[in-house]
Formats: sequence, C-alpha cells, structure tokens
Amino acid sequence: MLLFKTALQSLIGNGLKTWLTVFVLSLAIVMIIIMQGILHGWSRQAIDDAQRWELADGQYWCGGYDPWDPFSLDSATASIPEPLARQVEQGLLEPVLITQATVYPEGRMQGVMLRGIRPGQQLLEIPTAVLRGDSMGPVPVVVGAFMARQLKVKLNDEMILRWRDKNGAFEAVDIRIAGVFKTAVPSIDNGVLWIGLENLQAMTMRQGEANILVKSEAAEVIEVEGWTFKTVDKLMEATLLLVKTKSAGTSVFYVIFLLLAMLAIFDTQTLAIFRRQREIGTMVALGMTRGQVVKHFTIEGSLYALLAIVVGAVWGTPLIWYLSAVGISFPMEAAEFGVPMADVMYAAVTPGLVLGTVLFVFVVTAIVSYLPARKIATMNPTEAIRGKIL
Repeated sequence: MLLFKTALQSLIGNGLKTWLTVFVLSLAIVMIIIMQGILHGWSRQAIDDAQRWELADGQYWCGGYDPWDPFSLDSATASIPEPLARQVEQGLLEPVLITQATVYPEGRMQGVMLRGIRPGQQLLEIPTAVLRGDSMGPVPVVVGAFMARQLKVKLNDEMILRWRDKNGAFEAVDIRIAGVFKTAVPSIDNGVLWIGLENLQAMTMRQGEANILVKSEAAEVIEVEGWTFKTVDKLMEATLLLVKTKSAGTSVFYVIFLLLAMLAIFDTQTLAIFRRQREIGTMVALGMTRGQVVKHFTIEGSLYALLAIVVGAVWGTPLIWYLSAVGISFPMEAAEFGVPMADVMYAAVTPGLVLGTVLFVFVVTAIVSYLPARKIATMNPTEAIRGKIL
C-alpha cells in the first residue's frame, strides 16, 4: 500500500504529461471496445437477418444444388419425399423452387433468378401474401427494394417475363410488381424475383418439385436420400469468414493506438528514472531493496492503465451506449456490393469484451513500465545520490 501511494503521488506530480498519456491510453481502450463491438454486432445482425428472411433454422438442399452455379438449377430439383412432405403440410418446412428467367422492363432485358414460394407461408418475413393475385390478370411477383431500383420499376408496374420450362421450351407471361420489400440480405434481393410456388411449378412443368426446403425451429431434422440438411452455421460460413477477416484487418488500428500509448509510457518512465536518480539512491540508502524500487516504478507505470480505465469509462460509456442503442448509419447500401449489412449497425458490447480489453491493456502497460525499471537493479546507490548518469 505504501508503494501504491508513493507511486500515485509521483504520477500526479507529473501534471499535464500524465493526463495526456492517460487520455491516449483511454482512447486506445475505448476504440478497441467499440470496433470489436461493431464487428460482433455486425455478425449477430447478419445471422439474425439471414434467419428471419432466408434461412430460418437451416435448409434441406436437393442433391446437386449449388447456389453459385445457376446452370445446375435444372438438374437440382426433385419431388419432395414423403417424410418431408408431411412437414411441409404442417408448415414446418417451406419449399422453394428456383429457375433462371429474363424480364423486359420498358423494353430493356435483364436476367433474374425466379424463386417460387407459397403465398401463405409464415416462416420467412418475405411479404408473400400479395402473391395470391387474380389468375386472370398478370402474375403477381414481389421484389426487394434494391432489385426494384435496378429494374427501375415501382409498385403495380407490369412487364414481360420469359423462362424455359422443364422440356427446354421458352414461355412468356405478363407479371405485375405486387410488393416491394426492404431487407439487409442481398441474396434474396439482388437479381431475385419472388413468385407463387404453384405458379412457378406450373410454368416450369415441375409440379411438386423444389430445390430447397427451409426448416423451422420446430421441425425435426430427418435424413432423406437425395436431400442434404445444411445448418445455419454452415450456410453463414462465408459471411462469418468475412467478419473474421475484417476483424483481423482492424487489428492494425489497435496496434497503432497501443503503440502510441505504450511509447508515451515507456518514454515517461525512462525519463523519470533518469531525472530521479538521487531519489532512487536515497530510497535504496534508507533501506528499500532494489526489487522494491523496481516494483515502485512498475506500479507507477501501471497506474496509467488504471487511470485510463477510469477516464475511458467517463467519456466512453455514453458513446458505447449510443452506438449500442441508436447505432451507426451508412450513406450507402451494402447490398449494392453483395455484403449482408443493414443500413444501421449496432455495437454488441459484452462484459467479456470489456474485461478482456481492459486486462490486455493493463498487462501490456505493466510490462512496458517494468522494462525501463530494470536499470535500477544495476544502480549503485552512492553514485545515484551523487546524481551520476545511469
């Protein structure tokens, strides 16, 4: 306790230099917490959005289905087997049929992925109720907001849709934009049109067939030949890898912040030992061991971290709360680049993240404070009292 008190008095006696160093170190602590919190929030938000809009509790894939290979779609459909068909009837599974198509908005031609889904489904948040439509008029479809901008269409606009059926024959029909939804999941928006499942099955002559089956949490996983179940973790593997890569990239900023703070602490401690030689010599002459003097300067340097934690809590807590509750918005939609990111991102700051960051910074600060203090072990107290240079 005596060493702690004397170290604190020496630290406060440095005046403005101490508080500048403390502020830089508190800036490093708060920025590390915020940047890691935003990345964790992005990861959680991406998984939550994907589950609500596309994945639910996982998907069954028909054998040969590859979402990155559109040419495999025709050979990657199959009739829904009986064990899974019963769950479909109970609303525990939602079948989706996918095929390539071409639309002609205002005479322009654009390729799209046509996805069929039941209008009465409640598993995903896609507004499919409007797909019921009048069978005598244009076929209703729903699109995402980004896709609507790409096609330059709005609600109730009509255009021609052309597709190829199971036998390779081309067909065409008029379609109407019955709904436009906004989502942060680009895979169900960018280049995608949603249509009633029965309509698409009849159009492609694939009655009772599907490419994927979306599973609800209440459904039991059943092993069926020809169908492979994919968990949410497996389906989100690419997105989680992207977040992990971004996390590794931001570590450069952590290193920069810490280097600035540690350099200031190291410089301060080295200068203090150089200027306070007579004080150190007097301490040793009065009975303090060299180990105790080294501990004194190590504690003094470590107090920078403790003060930085207090200062960081004062100005960083309101900022972290704001980013967690209100979030940070972006001037552009990440869906344009195919990145699953919402317009507003929220920081997910956990006690473990805060505690881990604080402990890490404290340990690094203690080590940096100890390094220059090692010179005291080689000091001759008589020469130190004279003020001889180390």
